[in-house]
Amino acid sequence: MKKYTQMWALVLLALVIALTGCGAKENNSAATNNGTNAVQNAENGNSSNTADEQAAESLSTEYPLTVTDAFGAEFTFEAAPERIVSLAPSETEGLFALGLDEQVVGVSDNDDYPEAAQAKPRMGGFQINVEAVIAAQPDLVLAGNLVGEDVVKSLSDLGIKVYRSNPKTVEQVMENIRTVGQITDRGQVAEEVIAGMEAELKKVTDAVQSVPADQKKQVYIEFSPGWTVGKGEFMDEMITLAGGVNVASDITGWSEINEENIIQKNPDVILYAQSVIDENNRTLAEIIKSRGGWDQITAVKEDRVVGLDDNLLSRPGPRVTQGLIQVAAGIYPDLIQP
Repeated sequence: MKKYTQMWALVLLALVIALTGCGAKENNSAATNNGTNAVQNAENGNSSNTADEQAAESLSTEYPLTVTDAFGAEFTFEAAPERIVSLAPSETEGLFALGLDEQVVGVSDNDDYPEAAQAKPRMGGFQINVEAVIAAQPDLVLAGNLVGEDVVKSLSDLGIKVYRSNPKTVEQVMENIRTVGQITDRGQVAEEVIAGMEAELKKVTDAVQSVPADQKKQVYIEFSPGWTVGKGEFMDEMITLAGGVNVASDITGWSEINEENIIQKNPDVILYAQSVIDENNRTLAEIIKSRGGWDQITAVKEDRVVGLDDNLLSRPGPRVTQGLIQVAAGIYPDLIQP
């Protein structure tokens, strides 16, 4: 459980704000050999195995590989990185999902999933320990949008590649996973991870597609006490994908709330981060329900104040579609279950 101070809340909000070259190695002789092998395997009843092998080959990375990150920095990789530091929980989850456990030589202080990540050396939290990162001798550093320019410059000046992501949509989260898969020669695994995410996304969109436009639930979301999120962030998109209407969609990004405005918007459902408590040991649900006049909001009157796993809700990594399922279940529990 996390204790909130005003400063910590602002930092957490910033954290939330905190998401090629690939192809088959082909030549004429290889093509000839593949064709011969395909015939032989077909004769031996191994055509499906050959198809799988060819699919895997088509997704193997051809180096040198040049990629550009979310901030316009360009990197060329001569081979798959063997030592990787992650400075964002979402990136760490992605690396482990790609099966790169052994290549991860450092993670942020905020990493808690998967369990194996907790045993990795720590590189700092909101303040990056540059010396620890350098000591880890990484071939690649993966970072979100919060790593300061001074840290990036310090590492880049030493020849360390710092690849930063800043996904704003679920699709961009998937694309980031695909790019990291290409960089690390885990293209096939990345596509499998993405396929699982797409299946979870489809589960949600199929479940809510029958909701008429004029009957969509009005939704308010609060991740940190007194703060909500508007358009331009992936949490806003999650509400839309889940068939809801974000009552704060008239603002951009994260914003401190106007309590009277929320009363006037009268949301049908209120979503909140379930593990957050303030300095008085109150949950967000208790804070929300105790606000003056909020007892007149439909969501409060009908007890539709729903707590969600804040890691699933806030991390733009491979589990973001699991968070989407939770959002949809919170809005339409009769249509979908988490």
